[in-house]
Amino acid sequence: MWQVLACGAAIVTLSMGVRHGFGLWLQPITQAQNWTRENFAMAIAIQNLTWGFSGIFSGMLADRFGAFRVIVSCAVMYALGLIGMAYSATPAMFTATAGVLIGIAQAGTTYAVIYGVIGRNVSAEKRSWAMGVAAAAGSFGQFLMVPTEGYLISTLGWQEALVWLGLAALMVIPLAFGLREPSFAGGATPHRDQSILHALREAFTYPSFQLLMAGYFVCGFQVVFIGVHMPSYLRDHNMAPEVASIALALIGLFNVFGTYIAGSLGQRLAKRKILSFIYFSRSVAIVLFLLAPLTPLSVYVFSAVMGFLWLSTVPPTNAVVAQIFGVAHLSMLGGFVFFSHQIGSFMGVWLGGYLYDQTGSYDVVWYISIALGIFAAGVNLPVRETAIARGHHTATA
Repeated sequence: MWQVLACGAAIVTLSMGVRHGFGLWLQPITQAQNWTRENFAMAIAIQNLTWGFSGIFSGMLADRFGAFRVIVSCAVMYALGLIGMAYSATPAMFTATAGVLIGIAQAGTTYAVIYGVIGRNVSAEKRSWAMGVAAAAGSFGQFLMVPTEGYLISTLGWQEALVWLGLAALMVIPLAFGLREPSFAGGATPHRDQSILHALREAFTYPSFQLLMAGYFVCGFQVVFIGVHMPSYLRDHNMAPEVASIALALIGLFNVFGTYIAGSLGQRLAKRKILSFIYFSRSVAIVLFLLAPLTPLSVYVFSAVMGFLWLSTVPPTNAVVAQIFGVAHLSMLGGFVFFSHQIGSFMGVWLGGYLYDQTGSYDVVWYISIALGIFAAGVNLPVRETAIARGHHTATA
């Protein structure tokens, strides 16, 4: 268990840490290339959508053949995508590298695949806690990597900084050796009582699965809009560049505590109530942030509060999926839930750029984020967390 947690957490730290800093490149790249913010936002929106869609198939492959091969392949794609991102001469090429290639890479090096390994190797009594540990590691990656990325941009320039990050992504490969599972050794496929199609049919006809997907859509919308566009929002209000870097780092730091606590509480409290509280609290935090005078202090307080709520939805959501449906197809089902998250991410990051270009302001997207948080708080409350009742099925995966 500890080997799985250590290696899985380290992979998530690096993979999520790199992607959380992409907002720092918005202004340097658009100014250097003479692109609009929508050009950049569209590429990152495609990245999030690709990440979510590819996560379904990465999850299927990891469930069937083991996570090791998926992680190694996607680590190589991550490196190629970051280096390609540095030398993209057109918005279309930038979308292909920063959007499609990195999106596929993230699908195989982040939560869906890593949580599948954790689910198969950690007992149900500790599963929510273990997922909280892995999510906290991803948050620590944001705290560690975002200031590092800001430093690299300021000292090396945005292009060379991306090249160094690409090389750093290859560190995922040796870590993947710690996630090789004996049951998949030699290409063996563990026996399962459900086929993939039956597992999908069961999940998508189960109302609680649909509600979890709806809530996760909102999570994606809020966090990716804020993560990508807040640096530019602060610059538009004449804040110094280091305020944005510190703000994103604070989100990562407090997210370490938020995700760990959410995972731990998920062992003792109803996860649906935890999720509802998180979404509603996000809306309250955004309202207070918009009402308060905008100062570095108000930005830091908002970042700390949002950080505490940032990815704290991840452990309870994935733990509920495992609790309802079991772990045999956890990576795949987690991938479908995450795809909903990434559709929300696509909308959040794209609408942020589009509505800014149309109105000269991010106000409308802030208001949408508030309304969606209240909606997500409501849809999570009816979720049933008990294991689904099923008969004996003989089909194999």
